Parts: sequence; C-alpha cells; structure tokens
Amino acid sequence: MRVQSSATEPITIAVGGKPNTTAGTLVAALGVVAFSLTFPATAWGLEGFGPWSLVGVRSVLAALIAGSCLLALRVPVPARRHWAGLAVVAGGVVVGFPMLTTLALRTSTTSHAAVVVGLLPLTTALFSALRMGTRPSRTFWAAALAGAAAVLAFTVQQSGGSLTSADLYLFGSLLVCAAGYTEGGRLAKVIPGWQVVGWALVLCLPFSVPATVVALSYEPVHLTAHSVTGLLWVAAGSQFLGLVVWYRGMAMIGIPKASQLQLAQPLLTLVWSVLLLGEHLTVAAPLTAAAVLVCIAVTQRARG
Repeated sequence: MRVQSSATEPITIAVGGKPNTTAGTLVAALGVVAFSLTFPATAWGLEGFGPWSLVGVRSVLAALIAGSCLLALRVPVPARRHWAGLAVVAGGVVVGFPMLTTLALRTSTTSHAAVVVGLLPLTTALFSALRMGTRPSRTFWAAALAGAAAVLAFTVQQSGGSLTSADLYLFGSLLVCAAGYTEGGRLAKVIPGWQVVGWALVLCLPFSVPATVVALSYEPVHLTAHSVTGLLWVAAGSQFLGLVVWYRGMAMIGIPKASQLQLAQPLLTLVWSVLLLGEHLTVAAPLTAAAVLVCIAVTQRARG
C-alpha cells in the first residue's frame, strides 16, 4: 500500500509491515558507493584547500543544491517536533563527520582512514539499539562483531599496533556520524530522505557561511583540476546525493541492516585509493575483503 507523507514524496509501506528488502538494499548500496569515493575526493580537495575551507565550502555548496530543490518543489518546512532530530543530523553528518575525517586525512592515507571508519556499521547499530529500541538477533550481532573485528585487526596491522592523532579524529567521527545516521534514518520514515538531508544542510547555512568566509581568509586556495573535482564530489555526491539515497535505503530496510552494508565501504575506498591516488595495498586487504563480505551476507539474512 502507499501512504502520502506530510511532504511531496509518497512513502511505500509493504502490506503486513514488511519492507521491500531488495529495493531498499539496492538504494542503500548506492549510498555506500557514493560514500566510498568521499575520502579520495577529500584527499584531492586538500591539494587546493585547507581543511576548514574545504569543509565549509562543501557544506555551503551542498546546502545551495538542497535549498534550490526544496524551493523549486515548494516543500513545506518540517514540523517543529522534527527540528531537534534535524539538528542531530546536521551536527553529525553535515559538520562533525566531514570536519573530523578531513582533519584526519591531513596525515593519514585514505586507505587507513577507510578501514578505521569501517567500524561505523557496528557503531550505528549500537546507536540505533539505544535510540530506537531495535533488537537485532544474536546471529546479526555475531556477524556484525566479526566484521568489526576484521576491520579493527586490519587497522592495527596497518598502523603497526599504535594509534595516531588521525585515528582519534576518525574514532570521534564514528560517534558523531552514527548519531546522525540513526536520527536521519528515524526521520526518513516520516519525511522523505532527501528532505531530511536538505533541511539539515539548510539548517547549517547561518553557521557555515560565516565560518567559510573566515576560513578562506586564513587558508590559501590553489585551484587545480583535482581540488575542484574533489570539492564538487564531496559537496554534490557525498554530502547530498549520497545521503539522499542512503537515508531512503535505511527507511526501507531498517537502520541495523542498512548500516552493515557499509562494511563494504572501506573495501571500495581501497580500490579507489589505488586507482585514483596510486596508494599501495598490503596482502591483508583482500583477506579482510573476503571476511567482510561474508559478514555482510550473514547480517542481511539475519532476522531482527
């Protein structure tokens, strides 16, 4: 059956309360592919922008895209009860995660950062359980923990057994992003996902515009093909389009299962790191890939 949301886009609800798992998985997977390019694109962007400038400009550009779509479609302002949740999305996904990961990528390789952030699915599932009372099965948790353990082992092996300041930034990004994903996934059940992202971006404009002006005045900008391409992708691809399909996918199949698809994100980023940045992978990479893909298969079949 179909019910009309408070906004312009209808939300599909399967009869009997069962979500369209196949379609939802494909939609969420598109978001993962978009996100997998974020770190290589950020590395390109840092070739011409300072970290604060890059985050500020990407946020402003993404907000302009989102605001134009909201205005053109005459989307009504969300109800007041949703603004607290939108603020969490804005703080975690629009500001916190981009800022912390960009700071980390000043000294960390994209491949290393991608593997550390591979812990995000488990972090998101934990936030979801605490915030929304979800109760995934024991099989689900066992597979999720196994995937996280594989990612963590890969990280430790890559860093030589010690954590750096970049790792601390990355671990902080896990917390704020998981909170934003959880709240965004909850809101996407009552508000179309692209509008959740759009309003969160617009909500940040009063802060992101002056912050960007200040950052640009202190950090020199050197425009190159790489830096411009990287900026455009993180703004339009990662910050807007990727989040649009990601939140829609979470609304369709649930936050815990959607979050486990992100176990594949580090592996995709490793591929992009080699192809786009010329980074070299260790032998452990394909072994981790096999372990993670098995965990994904198990979590997608486990019943909550």
